[in-house]
Amino acid sequence: MATDVKTAKNGSNLTDEIGKMEYEPLLPVEKKLILWSLILGTGLLGFLYWLSVALFPGGH
Repeated sequence: MATDVKTAKNGSNLTDEIGKMEYEPLLPVEKKLILWSLILGTGLLGFLYWLSVALFPGGH
């Protein structure tokens, strides 16, 4: 428990551990998931904007 308190107070242990981590490139499946998430999010924003304009024309 004492180590948890020490880490929480100054955070130097976390900084050291992050510095020791090796670089890991994204896997192809992770890149596809990111791309599909961005496409889906952008598409849904466009659809919701169109829907709001169609249903509530006076507000725009």
